[in-house]
Amino acid sequence: MSALRTLAFLALFGVSSSQTSDCSYVGLLTHLNLTTTNDLLATMRPVKVWTTPSLVQLDMLLYGILEVDEKSQTVTTHIWVETRWTTEYLTWNPNDFCGINMLTVPRSTLWLPDVEILEDSIHRSSVVNLYPNGSVAGTARERLTSTCRLNLIMFPFDTQECNITFSSMTSDGNAIQLGSVNTDKALTYISEQLMVTKGEWELVKMEILSFNYSKTTLNKQKLTYKVIISRKPMLYVINLIIPLLYFLILDLASFFISEARGEKLGFKVTLLLSISVMLLILKDILPSTENKLPWIASYCLAIFTFVGLSVLEAMLVGYLYDLDGCCSMTAQSPADAQVDILVEDDNHKGKVSPK
Repeated sequence: MSALRTLAFLALFGVSSSQTSDCSYVGLLTHLNLTTTNDLLATMRPVKVWTTPSLVQLDMLLYGILEVDEKSQTVTTHIWVETRWTTEYLTWNPNDFCGINMLTVPRSTLWLPDVEILEDSIHRSSVVNLYPNGSVAGTARERLTSTCRLNLIMFPFDTQECNITFSSMTSDGNAIQLGSVNTDKALTYISEQLMVTKGEWELVKMEILSFNYSKTTLNKQKLTYKVIISRKPMLYVINLIIPLLYFLILDLASFFISEARGEKLGFKVTLLLSISVMLLILKDILPSTENKLPWIASYCLAIFTFVGLSVLEAMLVGYLYDLDGCCSMTAQSPADAQVDILVEDDNHKGKVSPK
């Protein structure tokens, strides 16, 4: 009996030893059948029932606003994108593998959703993270130049809204559904904490919009991140608005310059040329295709017109002043002119007429 008990104990020990957890990544890869080439996992959408849609969740963080080109209507940003989806064929129990709860594998071994940014293309990292429940996460950090329709009516006190849209290129909304892991408020807060480059712009908030649209015979879904940014106007206030105001004040002060010296007209022309330089600077900033004139352009044009009219006024006053002097000379009578000539001649000869 003791021998039988010993054999039973050894058998149970052998069974328990064979069922011990595998603590290596290789064992987990073997369990998931990822040690060899598996084209099915990389080719077909990883669902057990084909009518089940794949939920693709996207989180976009804004690292920096690098450049806003008003003339070409483009915005250059530094973004970080995390993409999550689930593959139903790659699941495991972490307790069976010593608590391994994440596995990093090459992108080429798994199916990847064909979700791209419609405003521009983006390059992703070569590996993704695999989780026990079959969830897959991939990240990308890239410099993105996207098109954005800018409203410059309130320049330089403007606020712009630029969209970064994700959508599947081939699959419809029944196959791939798009969503977000975090809320827009959370993404805005994280972006503000991570942002290191702002330039003349600051992030106001980010909004997440999801909607469906029809393309040919497919019903597609879009996930749009609306990035709302505002311009820091101090530089333009110092370089444009205040100098133009000073030019206007100087033009008003030029009315105290005497017309006799002939310096008033030259001073006003100098002011007009200075305002022309400001208009050239503004021309390099604002786009030529804007339908409505920005208020700062109207402000510059109004001051330019006022100073131009002031120059015409100075020319007219100078002309009238010279005309008045000429008319006063010709208005004298011939007898008065003859007496003036005799007096000047006597004074020249040093003679005094007797009483």
